[in-house]
Amino acid sequence: MMLVGVYEVMEPFKNNIIDIQQGDAFYIFSDGYCDQFGGPQGKKFKSKAFKELLQSIHDKSMKEQGEIVEKVRLDWLGTEYTQIDDVCVIGFRI
Repeated sequence: MMLVGVYEVMEPFKNNIIDIQQGDAFYIFSDGYCDQFGGPQGKKFKSKAFKELLQSIHDKSMKEQGEIVEKVRLDWLGTEYTQIDDVCVIGFRI
């Protein structure tokens, strides 16, 4: 059996409190989107590009954002690459 995320000495979790306001958007995602190979040079999409994508569409409705994120992913894959990992992106707005 392989255990993931278990260490002999576990560091204590740190609680953070953030101020949120009406209209703030939050995103939770796996590494599958950022680690996907594709594009014109067959490179990874990378977290910087994903962050820039989310920042560029944050003012759109969540439905529109989901459609854009999926279109960008499929365009990145093109016809030469296949999905190599699970891809999970969850966005919500306060």
